[in-house]
Amino acid sequence: MAGDNRTTEVTEFIFVGLTENPTLQSILFTFFLAVYSTTLVGNLSMIVLISTEPRLRTPMYYFLGNLSFLDICYSSVTAPKTLVGFLEKRKSISLAGCASQLYLFLALGTTECFLLAVMAYDRYVAICNPLLYMIIMSPRVCVSLVAGSYVIGLLHSMVHTGFTFNLSFCGSKEINHFFCSITSLLSLSCSDTHLNELLIFNLAGLIEIITILSVLVSYSYILSTIFRIRSTHRRWKTFSTCTSHLTAVTIFHGTILSLHFRPTSSYSLDQEKMVSVFYTVVIPMLNPLIYSLRNQDVKDALKDLMKK
Repeated sequence: MAGDNRTTEVTEFIFVGLTENPTLQSILFTFFLAVYSTTLVGNLSMIVLISTEPRLRTPMYYFLGNLSFLDICYSSVTAPKTLVGFLEKRKSISLAGCASQLYLFLALGTTECFLLAVMAYDRYVAICNPLLYMIIMSPRVCVSLVAGSYVIGLLHSMVHTGFTFNLSFCGSKEINHFFCSITSLLSLSCSDTHLNELLIFNLAGLIEIITILSVLVSYSYILSTIFRIRSTHRRWKTFSTCTSHLTAVTIFHGTILSLHFRPTSSYSLDQEKMVSVFYTVVIPMLNPLIYSLRNQDVKDALKDLMKK
């Protein structure tokens, strides 16, 4: 990034934020603070619960604990800076800070995509091969799957962050967003961003296809197995172990697809900001609620913990 009139011309960026209305800023500050606090409490509680309750020491809850950790990190990349921005007139971030925020945001988001796919595979093994479940999903395999998700996330983010901050930013330094999103940064660049846009469409598209296809294939086998169960009660009980995961996958991928894979004519940075509030702040809060409210094992373990 040194020399040759590139990003060194800009040492910081200024966030436009969600609104300049003081009253709305106060309301949004309260909303973000409440949601972020709930996210931290909910996900930390899930991690503590999984770590302390023996009945939850299974591969499924190992992955769920990692998902809770991811959600804490994912929301913490943007929420604290956004909260401070509501209290300051000048919402600035350094060039290095912006690059770090973009890198972590993309890395953690990609990791969550793959972790949700891994959790779908876990449900497939548990339902379709129950006798071999603990052998197939051994501790070594579980750690390898989680580590692989992180490695792919870090590498994917490295590509986009590297190409983005190799562009020239010689015009406005106002980011029409509340965090350093890749699309808002590309709109500020005075370089040719065609390659960057191709990378986003192809790499992000490939990751979406791989992870969604993995989930769909896993659940096609799961449903095939469930339909062969004669007892309606057993059929529903088996399927109920998947409902929390299906809900989380639908919300997460549905939001991503609605935001990034739509006609260019309907694209708007203002619309992106509104949707971004949902997937950066709200979804990390929803995951522990989804898994605690729709999972009997978690509810029973929570009751036992409360009694103790």
